[in-house]
Amino acid sequence: MQCNPNGFRPRILVIDDEEDAYVLLRRALVAAGYDEPRYVPDPRNAIAEYHAFHPDLVAVDIRMQPIDGFEVMRQLAPLVEQEPFLPVVVMTNSDELQLRKRALEAGAMDFVCKSNDLSEAVLRFRNLLRTRQLALENRRKSEELERRVLERTQELEDTQREILERLAMAAEFRDDDTGEHTRRVGLLSEALSRKLGYSEAEARRIGMAALLHDLGKIGIPDGILRKPGKLTAYEFENVKAHTWVGSQILGHSKVSMLQLAEEIALTHHERWDGTGYPLGLKGEEIPMSGRIVALADVFDALTHRRPYKDPWSNAKALMEIQKQSGRQFDPQVVEAFLHLDWQTLDLDDDVFPEPQEPRRAA
Repeated sequence: MQCNPNGFRPRILVIDDEEDAYVLLRRALVAAGYDEPRYVPDPRNAIAEYHAFHPDLVAVDIRMQPIDGFEVMRQLAPLVEQEPFLPVVVMTNSDELQLRKRALEAGAMDFVCKSNDLSEAVLRFRNLLRTRQLALENRRKSEELERRVLERTQELEDTQREILERLAMAAEFRDDDTGEHTRRVGLLSEALSRKLGYSEAEARRIGMAALLHDLGKIGIPDGILRKPGKLTAYEFENVKAHTWVGSQILGHSKVSMLQLAEEIALTHHERWDGTGYPLGLKGEEIPMSGRIVALADVFDALTHRRPYKDPWSNAKALMEIQKQSGRQFDPQVVEAFLHLDWQTLDLDDDVFPEPQEPRRAA
Protein backbone atom coordinates (compact mmCIF):
# COMPACT_ATOMS: atom_id res chain seq x y z
CA MET A 1 0.00 0.00 0.00
CA GLN A 2 1.12 3.57 -0.69
CA CYS A 3 2.24 4.77 2.71
CA ASN A 4 5.15 7.05 3.48
CA PRO A 5 7.38 6.88 6.61
CA ASN A 6 5.27 9.37 8.59
CA GLY A 7 2.17 7.24 8.20
CA PHE A 8 0.17 9.02 5.48
CA ARG A 9 -2.19 6.47 3.86
CA PRO A 10 -4.21 8.37 1.26
CA ARG A 11 -7.92 7.61 0.92
CA ILE A 12 -9.41 7.91 -2.56
CA LEU A 13 -13.13 8.31 -3.21
CA VAL A 14 -14.38 7.36 -6.69
CA ILE A 15 -17.83 8.56 -7.79
CA ASP A 16 -18.82 6.87 -11.05
CA ASP A 17 -21.98 5.12 -12.19
CA GLU A 18 -19.99 2.91 -14.60
CA GLU A 19 -18.73 0.01 -12.52
CA ASP A 20 -16.46 -1.30 -15.28
CA ALA A 21 -14.57 2.01 -15.35
CA TYR A 22 -14.20 1.89 -11.56
CA VAL A 23 -12.84 -1.66 -11.68
CA LEU A 24 -10.10 -0.61 -14.09
CA LEU A 25 -9.15 2.37 -11.95
CA ARG A 26 -9.15 0.31 -8.77
CA ARG A 27 -6.80 -2.26 -10.33
CA ALA A 28 -4.41 0.44 -11.47
CA LEU A 29 -4.36 2.14 -8.06
CA VAL A 30 -3.95 -1.08 -6.07
CA ALA A 31 -1.18 -2.20 -8.43
CA ALA A 32 0.57 1.11 -7.72
CA GLY A 33 0.46 0.38 -3.99
CA TYR A 34 -2.60 2.40 -2.90
CA ASP A 35 -5.37 1.13 -0.65
CA GLU A 36 -8.55 0.12 -2.44
CA PRO A 37 -10.63 3.22 -3.21
CA ARG A 38 -14.12 3.77 -1.81
CA TYR A 39 -16.63 3.32 -4.63
CA VAL A 40 -19.84 5.36 -4.95
CA PRO A 41 -21.96 4.11 -7.88
CA ASP A 42 -24.91 6.40 -7.12
CA PRO A 43 -23.85 10.07 -7.25
CA ARG A 44 -26.74 10.99 -4.97
CA ASN A 45 -24.83 9.29 -2.14
CA ALA A 46 -21.62 11.26 -2.73
CA ILE A 47 -22.00 13.64 0.22
CA ALA A 48 -22.86 10.90 2.70
CA GLU A 49 -19.90 8.81 1.56
CA TYR A 50 -17.61 11.82 1.73
CA HIS A 51 -18.51 12.40 5.40
CA ALA A 52 -18.14 8.69 6.20
CA PHE A 53 -14.83 8.19 4.38
CA HIS A 54 -12.94 11.50 4.80
CA PRO A 55 -11.07 11.18 1.49
CA ASP A 56 -7.75 12.73 0.50
CA LEU A 57 -8.73 12.80 -3.18
CA VAL A 58 -12.09 12.69 -4.94
CA ALA A 59 -12.38 11.32 -8.48
CA VAL A 60 -15.73 12.09 -10.11
CA ASP A 61 -17.15 11.16 -13.48
CA ILE A 62 -18.75 13.98 -15.46
CA ARG A 63 -21.57 12.13 -17.20
CA MET A 64 -23.65 10.29 -14.62
CA GLN A 65 -27.31 9.69 -13.82
CA PRO A 66 -29.52 10.82 -12.17
CA ILE A 67 -27.20 13.79 -11.38
CA ASP A 68 -24.01 14.62 -13.25
CA GLY A 69 -20.52 15.33 -12.01
CA PHE A 70 -21.02 19.09 -12.06
CA GLU A 71 -23.84 18.81 -9.54
CA VAL A 72 -21.73 16.53 -7.37
CA MET A 73 -18.87 19.08 -7.40
CA ARG A 74 -21.33 21.85 -6.55
CA GLN A 75 -22.48 19.90 -3.50
CA LEU A 76 -18.90 19.02 -2.51
CA ALA A 77 -17.54 22.57 -2.93
CA PRO A 78 -18.27 23.92 0.61
CA LEU A 79 -16.79 20.76 2.15
CA VAL A 80 -13.67 20.82 -0.01
CA GLU A 81 -13.09 24.50 0.80
CA GLN A 82 -12.74 23.63 4.48
CA GLU A 83 -9.78 21.36 3.76
CA PRO A 84 -6.13 22.45 3.48
CA PHE A 85 -5.99 21.12 -0.11
CA LEU A 86 -8.29 18.34 -1.19
CA PRO A 87 -7.99 17.60 -4.92
CA VAL A 88 -11.07 16.88 -7.02
CA VAL A 89 -10.21 15.07 -10.24
CA VAL A 90 -12.65 14.86 -13.15
CA MET A 91 -12.81 11.59 -15.09
CA THR A 92 -14.00 11.92 -18.68
CA ASN A 93 -13.68 10.50 -22.18
CA SER A 94 -14.21 13.89 -23.75
CA ASP A 95 -11.57 16.30 -25.02
CA GLU A 96 -14.14 19.08 -25.38
CA LEU A 97 -12.51 22.35 -24.29
CA GLN A 98 -15.70 23.97 -22.97
CA LEU A 99 -16.45 20.95 -20.79
CA ARG A 100 -12.97 21.09 -19.27
CA LYS A 101 -13.21 24.84 -18.62
CA ARG A 102 -16.59 24.33 -16.96
CA ALA A 103 -15.11 21.59 -14.76
CA LEU A 104 -12.25 23.84 -13.69
CA GLU A 105 -14.74 26.58 -12.82
CA ALA A 106 -16.67 24.05 -10.74
CA GLY A 107 -13.59 23.24 -8.66
CA ALA A 108 -11.77 20.44 -10.50
CA MET A 109 -7.98 20.45 -10.11
CA ASP A 110 -7.10 17.97 -12.83
CA PHE A 111 -8.50 15.60 -15.48
CA VAL A 112 -7.90 11.94 -16.24
CA CYS A 113 -9.03 10.10 -19.32
CA LYS A 114 -11.15 7.02 -18.86
CA SER A 115 -9.26 4.38 -20.85
CA ASN A 116 -7.71 0.95 -20.56
CA ASP A 117 -4.30 2.48 -19.80
CA LEU A 118 -4.59 4.39 -16.53
CA SER A 119 -0.87 4.77 -15.80
CA GLU A 120 -1.06 8.52 -16.47
CA ALA A 121 -4.09 8.80 -14.16
CA VAL A 122 -2.14 7.09 -11.36
CA LEU A 123 0.76 9.52 -11.80
CA ARG A 124 -1.60 12.51 -11.65
CA PHE A 125 -3.21 11.10 -8.52
CA ARG A 126 0.24 10.60 -6.98
CA ASN A 127 1.30 14.20 -7.57
CA LEU A 128 -1.94 15.60 -6.19
CA LEU A 129 -1.77 13.35 -3.14
CA ARG A 130 1.79 14.50 -2.39
CA THR A 131 0.51 18.06 -2.33
CA ARG A 132 -2.37 16.94 -0.10
CA GLN A 133 0.11 15.31 2.26
CA LEU A 134 2.21 18.47 2.49
CA ALA A 135 -0.90 20.56 3.15
CA LEU A 136 -1.99 18.22 5.96
CA GLU A 137 1.52 18.27 7.44
CA ASN A 138 1.59 22.07 7.33
CA ARG A 139 -1.79 22.21 9.06
CA ARG A 140 -0.59 19.80 11.73
CA LYS A 141 2.52 21.89 12.34
CA SER A 142 0.45 25.08 12.42
CA GLU A 143 -1.96 23.56 14.95
CA GLU A 144 0.97 22.34 17.06
CA LEU A 145 2.54 25.78 16.97
CA GLU A 146 -0.77 27.38 17.92
CA ARG A 147 -1.14 24.91 20.79
CA ARG A 148 2.33 25.75 22.07
CA VAL A 149 1.66 29.48 21.78
CA LEU A 150 -1.57 29.07 23.74
CA GLU A 151 0.21 27.03 26.39
CA ARG A 152 2.96 29.62 26.64
CA THR A 153 0.42 32.45 26.76
CA GLN A 154 -1.46 30.66 29.55
CA GLU A 155 1.78 30.05 31.41
CA LEU A 156 2.70 33.74 31.16
CA GLU A 157 -0.79 34.75 32.26
CA ASP A 158 -0.65 32.38 35.24
CA THR A 159 2.77 33.75 36.19
CA GLN A 160 1.55 37.31 35.83
CA ARG A 161 -1.51 36.57 37.95
CA GLU A 162 0.58 34.96 40.68
CA ILE A 163 2.92 37.97 40.78
CA LEU A 164 -0.06 40.32 41.02
CA GLU A 165 -1.66 38.21 43.74
CA ARG A 166 1.51 38.14 45.81
CA LEU A 167 2.02 41.87 45.39
CA ALA A 168 -1.60 42.49 46.40
CA MET A 169 -1.25 40.22 49.43
CA ALA A 170 1.67 42.30 50.67
CA ALA A 171 -0.81 45.11 51.30
CA GLU A 172 -3.88 43.04 52.03
CA PHE A 173 -2.40 40.96 54.87
CA ARG A 174 -2.23 44.19 56.86
CA ASP A 175 -5.97 44.65 56.58
CA ASP A 176 -7.21 41.09 56.03
CA ASP A 177 -5.55 38.22 57.89
CA THR A 178 -6.48 35.73 55.15
CA GLY A 179 -5.50 37.83 52.15
CA GLU A 180 -8.61 36.47 50.40
CA HIS A 181 -10.29 39.85 49.88
CA THR A 182 -8.22 40.68 46.80
CA ARG A 183 -8.88 37.26 45.26
CA ARG A 184 -12.63 37.56 45.73
CA VAL A 185 -12.73 41.12 44.39
CA GLY A 186 -10.77 39.93 41.35
CA LEU A 187 -13.20 37.06 40.71
CA LEU A 188 -16.25 39.30 41.16
CA SER A 189 -14.78 41.97 38.90
CA GLU A 190 -14.03 39.43 36.19
CA ALA A 191 -17.54 37.96 36.40
CA LEU A 192 -19.09 41.43 36.33
CA SER A 193 -17.02 42.43 33.31
CA ARG A 194 -18.12 39.31 31.46
CA LYS A 195 -21.76 40.00 32.36
CA LEU A 196 -21.39 43.54 31.01
CA GLY A 197 -20.33 42.17 27.63
CA TYR A 198 -16.55 42.30 27.80
CA SER A 199 -14.66 39.61 25.91
CA GLU A 200 -13.25 36.70 27.89
CA ALA A 201 -9.71 38.07 27.57
CA GLU A 202 -10.67 41.61 28.60
CA ALA A 203 -12.73 40.34 31.55
CA ARG A 204 -9.70 38.37 32.77
CA ARG A 205 -7.52 41.49 32.44
CA ILE A 206 -9.90 43.51 34.60
CA GLY A 207 -10.12 40.70 37.14
CA MET A 208 -6.34 40.45 37.35
CA ALA A 209 -5.80 44.22 37.56
CA ALA A 210 -8.45 44.39 40.29
CA LEU A 211 -6.15 42.35 42.53
CA LEU A 212 -4.10 45.50 43.08
CA HIS A 213 -6.99 47.85 43.85
CA ASP A 214 -5.86 48.29 47.49
CA LEU A 215 -2.11 48.17 46.93
CA GLY A 216 -1.83 51.69 48.34
CA LYS A 217 -2.71 50.38 51.82
CA ILE A 218 1.01 49.68 52.13
CA GLY A 219 1.32 53.37 52.90
CA ILE A 220 -1.36 53.50 55.65
CA PRO A 221 -0.22 53.12 59.30
CA ASP A 222 -1.36 49.91 61.02
CA GLY A 223 -2.92 51.85 63.87
CA ILE A 224 -5.35 53.44 61.43
CA LEU A 225 -5.79 50.53 59.05
CA ARG A 226 -6.68 48.04 61.79
CA LYS A 227 -8.49 50.40 64.15
CA PRO A 228 -11.66 48.64 65.45
CA GLY A 229 -13.57 51.82 66.18
CA LYS A 230 -14.71 54.83 64.21
CA LEU A 231 -11.96 56.78 62.47
CA THR A 232 -11.34 60.45 63.14
CA ALA A 233 -11.48 62.89 60.23
CA TYR A 234 -7.67 62.94 60.11
CA GLU A 235 -7.48 59.14 60.13
CA PHE A 236 -10.07 58.86 57.39
CA GLU A 237 -8.06 61.26 55.21
CA ASN A 238 -5.09 58.95 55.75
CA VAL A 239 -7.15 55.95 54.61
CA LYS A 240 -8.40 57.81 51.54
CA ALA A 241 -4.79 58.46 50.55
CA HIS A 242 -4.35 54.77 49.67
CA THR A 243 -5.88 55.51 46.26
CA TRP A 244 -3.13 58.02 45.48
CA VAL A 245 -0.41 55.81 46.97
CA GLY A 246 -1.54 52.82 44.89
CA SER A 247 -1.67 54.85 41.69
CA GLN A 248 1.81 56.25 42.37
CA ILE A 249 3.28 52.78 42.95
CA LEU A 250 1.72 51.50 39.73
CA GLY A 251 2.11 54.69 37.72
CA HIS A 252 4.30 55.35 34.68
CA SER A 253 4.42 51.68 33.72
CA LYS A 254 4.73 50.57 30.10
CA VAL A 255 2.89 47.33 30.93
CA SER A 256 -0.78 47.54 29.93
CA MET A 257 -1.89 45.37 32.86
CA LEU A 258 -0.24 47.72 35.36
CA GLN A 259 -1.68 50.74 33.56
CA LEU A 260 -5.13 49.24 34.05
CA ALA A 261 -4.31 48.44 37.69
CA GLU A 262 -3.23 52.05 38.21
CA GLU A 263 -6.58 53.26 36.82
CA ILE A 264 -8.46 50.94 39.18
CA ALA A 265 -6.36 51.80 42.24
CA LEU A 266 -7.04 55.50 41.69
CA THR A 267 -10.78 55.36 40.88
CA HIS A 268 -12.35 52.43 42.75
CA HIS A 269 -13.61 54.78 45.51
CA GLU A 270 -15.22 57.26 43.16
CA ARG A 271 -19.04 57.38 43.33
CA TRP A 272 -21.58 57.60 40.53
CA ASP A 273 -23.12 60.73 42.14
CA GLY A 274 -19.75 62.52 42.29
CA THR A 275 -19.27 62.40 46.08
CA GLY A 276 -16.44 59.86 46.08
CA TYR A 277 -12.69 60.28 46.32
CA PRO A 278 -9.95 61.18 45.52
CA LEU A 279 -10.97 63.11 42.36
CA GLY A 280 -14.72 63.54 42.87
CA LEU A 281 -15.46 62.09 39.43
CA LYS A 282 -19.12 61.67 38.48
CA GLY A 283 -21.04 59.25 36.29
CA GLU A 284 -19.25 58.23 33.12
CA GLU A 285 -16.25 60.35 34.04
CA ILE A 286 -15.29 57.35 36.16
CA PRO A 287 -13.52 54.67 34.09
CA MET A 288 -15.64 51.55 33.70
CA SER A 289 -12.92 49.47 35.35
CA GLY A 290 -13.18 51.67 38.47
CA ARG A 291 -16.98 51.39 38.48
CA ILE A 292 -16.83 47.61 38.26
CA VAL A 293 -14.22 47.15 41.00
CA ALA A 294 -15.97 49.71 43.25
CA LEU A 295 -19.06 47.51 43.43
CA ALA A 296 -17.12 44.25 43.82
CA ASP A 297 -15.00 45.79 46.59
CA VAL A 298 -17.96 47.11 48.58
CA PHE A 299 -19.96 43.91 48.29
CA ASP A 300 -17.04 41.82 49.52
CA ALA A 301 -16.37 44.25 52.36
CA LEU A 302 -20.03 44.12 53.42
CA THR A 303 -20.20 40.32 53.47
CA HIS A 304 -16.94 39.74 55.36
CA ARG A 305 -15.73 40.57 58.85
CA ARG A 306 -13.58 43.64 59.24
CA PRO A 307 -11.93 45.11 62.38
CA TYR A 308 -14.75 47.68 62.55
CA LYS A 309 -17.79 45.53 61.56
CA ASP A 310 -19.43 42.13 61.52
CA PRO A 311 -20.27 40.52 58.15
CA TRP A 312 -23.64 41.18 56.53
CA SER A 313 -25.80 38.45 55.05
CA ASN A 314 -25.75 37.94 51.30
CA ALA A 315 -29.38 39.09 50.96
CA LYS A 316 -28.86 42.25 53.03
CA ALA A 317 -25.75 43.18 51.04
CA LEU A 318 -27.57 42.65 47.72
CA MET A 319 -30.35 44.95 48.84
CA GLU A 320 -27.82 47.61 49.88
CA ILE A 321 -26.14 47.38 46.47
CA GLN A 322 -29.51 47.85 44.78
CA LYS A 323 -30.31 50.79 47.08
CA GLN A 324 -27.07 52.50 46.03
CA SER A 325 -27.79 52.18 42.31
CA GLY A 326 -27.49 55.66 40.82
CA ARG A 327 -25.87 56.96 44.00
CA GLN A 328 -22.70 55.11 44.80
CA PHE A 329 -22.78 52.74 41.84
CA ASP A 330 -23.37 52.82 38.10
CA PRO A 331 -26.95 51.48 37.56
CA GLN A 332 -25.74 49.42 34.60
CA VAL A 333 -23.12 47.70 36.75
CA VAL A 334 -25.66 47.10 39.53
CA GLU A 335 -28.08 45.48 37.06
CA ALA A 336 -25.36 43.16 35.82
CA PHE A 337 -24.34 42.33 39.40
CA LEU A 338 -27.89 41.36 40.37
CA HIS A 339 -27.95 38.82 37.53
CA LEU A 340 -24.62 37.10 38.18
CA ASP A 341 -24.58 33.30 38.33
CA TRP A 342 -23.17 32.84 41.85
CA GLN A 343 -22.77 29.09 41.42
CA THR A 344 -19.96 29.61 38.89
CA LEU A 345 -17.88 31.78 41.24
CA ASP A 346 -15.23 30.22 43.51
CA LEU A 347 -16.26 32.17 46.60
CA ASP A 348 -17.03 31.28 50.22
CA ASP A 349 -19.98 28.88 50.48
CA ASP A 350 -20.86 30.19 53.94
CA VAL A 351 -21.12 33.75 52.68
CA PHE A 352 -22.70 32.89 49.32
CA PRO A 353 -25.62 30.49 49.82
CA GLU A 354 -28.31 30.05 47.21
CA PRO A 355 -28.77 33.68 46.08
CA GLN A 356 -31.93 35.46 47.12
CA GLU A 357 -33.42 37.92 44.64
CA PRO A 358 -33.73 41.31 46.36
CA ARG A 359 -37.06 43.06 46.35
CA ARG A 360 -37.45 45.48 43.50
CA ALA A 361 -38.04 49.08 44.36
CA ALA A 362 -41.59 50.23 43.71
